[in-house]
Amino acid sequence: MLLAPGPAKKVTIHLNEDTSSQNDYLSREILALLLREGVAGATLLRPEAGFGYHHRIHSQEGGADTALHMPLRIEFVDVAENVERLIPSLMELLTDGLIEAHDTVILKAAVGRAR
Repeated sequence: MLLAPGPAKKVTIHLNEDTSSQNDYLSREILALLLREGVAGATLLRPEAGFGYHHRIHSQEGGADTALHMPLRIEFVDVAENVERLIPSLMELLTDGLIEAHDTVILKAAVGRAR
């Protein structure tokens, strides 16, 4: 679904690469949920380093222990009604991490030719 210009919500989910769910890694399960539920699009980002509430830096250079617990971020933008519908499912799935949502404005959404 192509988003129309206007008000929307941006959701960011912070989690760790090695966090598992009942069936798979949590990041894969969240992306599958978003796809299945018709979200306009989602992006999984792999930051170079980060830390959470434990205040331990996790980075690729940090050695074997911290490299296994790297941070991930999943972001998506959709209309408020769709986000509100998805939040309960996301809250249920997330066992370790943080979900945040912000009001945003879609200025333009364009789809180029498929390659």
